Amino acid sequence: MTLIGMVPSGVEARKLMINQDYVEAVLRAGGTPVLFPVTADPNRLSALLDQVDGLLLTGGEDVDPALYGETKLPCCGECSAARDAMEFPLCREALNRRMPVFAICRGIQLLACVLGGNLYQDIPEQFGTGLRHTRHDVPADPVHTVGVRPGTLLSSIVGVSPLGVNSRHHQGIREPGKGAVVCADAPDGLIEGIELPDRPFTLGVQWHPESLSARYPEHQKLFNAFVKACADHAGRSS
Repeated sequence: MTLIGMVPSGVEARKLMINQDYVEAVLRAGGTPVLFPVTADPNRLSALLDQVDGLLLTGGEDVDPALYGETKLPCCGECSAARDAMEFPLCREALNRRMPVFAICRGIQLLACVLGGNLYQDIPEQFGTGLRHTRHDVPADPVHTVGVRPGTLLSSIVGVSPLGVNSRHHQGIREPGKGAVVCADAPDGLIEGIELPDRPFTLGVQWHPESLSARYPEHQKLFNAFVKACADHAGRSS
């Protein structure tokens, strides 16, 4: 059994929430989802990682700009102090363990910040583009393409470029951080994918493949590859 640690995609009114699309995509790939509680206790975070074979970072609120050394601007959206306090050290320790990490939407932004990168707090205001990245009206269908860079882990998994993706974000990566390689770009040049080439599987994507994976096989392949990498990691660690 390959156990996939998943951070909640929402925390409110003392409830933990996760988009069912994440759960189903992991199950289709043969993994067993494990929803983590929200805690900033380093001992508990370490114990949680001890129990799983890989880490899935989900979408959600904006990352607090203070965590990449900037002042929060009016254009920045709602942040979650509880998620930031948990996910930064959780992601850092998973990377230190060389555990497979799959980071989606907010997840890729958090991954970039953990690596020392930073973000556009709002794409229209700080990046400026004619491409509409915030498309909550079409959550489960492609609305633009990304160019997948050859020779990358992402390219080896999806096997196509350009790749049609959905788009539900108003922030984006400005600098991807130390050691990160850009593996996908939007037509306007915005970074849409990063990976760590010196790891078996550390991959972040800006779109939501979980919402596409039931009908678009190339997006399910991302979860298949992630779960396989987690199973391989478990085999090496046993």
